[in-house]
Amino acid sequence: MLPSLHGRRILIVDDDPDIVSAIEAALRESGATLAVATDGEQAVTLAQSGAPDLIILDAMLPKRSGFLVLEKLKPGKRKEDKPHIIMITANVGRRHQDWAMGLGAAAYINKPFRMEKLLSAVSRLLVDDDAPPPA
Repeated sequence: MLPSLHGRRILIVDDDPDIVSAIEAALRESGATLAVATDGEQAVTLAQSGAPDLIILDAMLPKRSGFLVLEKLKPGKRKEDKPHIIMITANVGRRHQDWAMGLGAAAYINKPFRMEKLLSAVSRLLVDDDAPPPA
């Protein structure tokens, strides 16, 4: 179970309705505001207008791949820049992971994945992000 994410905005981007439903169900009680995009163009539009704190982004999308979405939304390519982006994909090759991380993805998770792994990454990026710096 996630700690409270009240006040946080999460954009879920995937064209598979079953994956979207599962992620929404896992995040619903966290208190985060959730939005969904089912293609790359919609993802860019919603991200630019909704200022999400986190995007859970599928790599293979209609209209614009997740990699092109990542490239558009993370011009600084630094993992700590917001929005944080977790790339989820069925592409198991190391080349794709290196590409995503080089574009600024904060995490890369292969499908199929255990929901606990995704929730752990969400918590690390959004909850730990609020922690004060060490003294």
